[in-house]
Amino acid sequence: MLADIVHQRAKTGALFVAAAVAGAQAAGAETGPWRRFGERLGEAYQVADDLRDVASDAVELGKPVGRDVALDRPSAARQYGFGGAVRRFEALVADSMDAIPTCPGAGALRGMVQLEARRLVPQEWLKHAA
Repeated sequence: MLADIVHQRAKTGALFVAAAVAGAQAAGAETGPWRRFGERLGEAYQVADDLRDVASDAVELGKPVGRDVALDRPSAARQYGFGGAVRRFEALVADSMDAIPTCPGAGALRGMVQLEARRLVPQEWLKHAA
């Protein structure tokens, strides 16, 4: 199961890495420092998706819920439990914000990451996991 989760995160993570690195390249910045940001943010997004599959409803999510269990797919919520997956998500978000290189707009980018994290994983979930 762990290998499946690593593979699944690698797919999502690769998209986030590509976006971060391409953005840096387009801005004329070094691309290497942006890789870690993309990796952490991509994994955080995947964990959030796994959590939402467990705790959201289909209308809110815009797609069927409970699919990871129904299809026996790997999931951070299944691997770590709900609380553990929430804690993993929080750690990944913090890591991704720490990974943002010093650049113009770094503070604004950190703020956007934080806002999106709150949208994806609501505060009541964080309290439940504490």
